[in-house]
Amino acid sequence: MIGPHNDAVPMSSPRQQSVTNLTIYRYAITDTLSIQTVPTISYRWKHGEGTSSGLKLGDVPVDLMWRYLTADPARYIPTLNLITGVSFPTGDYSSLGRAEDGVGSGVYTYRVALTEQSTYTLPNNHELRLRVWATFRRALNTAHLHDVSSYGTTQGFQGRAQPGMYGGAGFSLEYGLNQRWVLALDVARDWSNGTKLQGRYINTGQTISQIGAPSGDWQIAPAVEYNWSPRYGIIAGVSVYYAGHNTERVISPQFAFNALY
Repeated sequence: MIGPHNDAVPMSSPRQQSVTNLTIYRYAITDTLSIQTVPTISYRWKHGEGTSSGLKLGDVPVDLMWRYLTADPARYIPTLNLITGVSFPTGDYSSLGRAEDGVGSGVYTYRVALTEQSTYTLPNNHELRLRVWATFRRALNTAHLHDVSSYGTTQGFQGRAQPGMYGGAGFSLEYGLNQRWVLALDVARDWSNGTKLQGRYINTGQTISQIGAPSGDWQIAPAVEYNWSPRYGIIAGVSVYYAGHNTERVISPQFAFNALY
């Protein structure tokens, strides 16, 4: 685990492990406006502490994406998008039978992002694509908690929680070796303010009123992409959290299938 000063500290409990599937559904309303959602399904476990009770659906975001500037490579003008929407509290977060079932936040979350994408033709007709993004998210309400929850509370707790503001920024480079093979690299910085937790344990009378420590991380994600047609392709890589504060060191293998209809 990465401590408050980017130093290594021992973990207080076993690391949360998970297998997660994310599928992006996007529908074009007009040439410049589209709607999208990214439902997440996961299975979680901790060594020596059990597993989730099955596959779990997390909070579901619904976003509008507006392309307000269209790329013109000849004039080095990029594509610029504004994305805004709300994440709905569909994931389990309170009154959990197992702690590993906590995949939701219990709050509606406002989301906004700016993205940039540009493509350049390098010598020998190799294409280089640059993407840059910045995101911001804020909870719109508080989550009411009972007993075991995704906020770390246990049996007998009654109270509420509100996640702190969080966001991130980063860039991605994709270099085309040929029409089928692409090398990719993502570098990102994420940050999060501490969660506010208030309540009491009715079985002991203990009261809780605290704000968690803020956290942040830097991650790098190299990958290789293969496209066997203009409509279908796969990408495989690994994401590594290599620096930050109050966060875990994580190495996450990743695999994606891309399809365009």
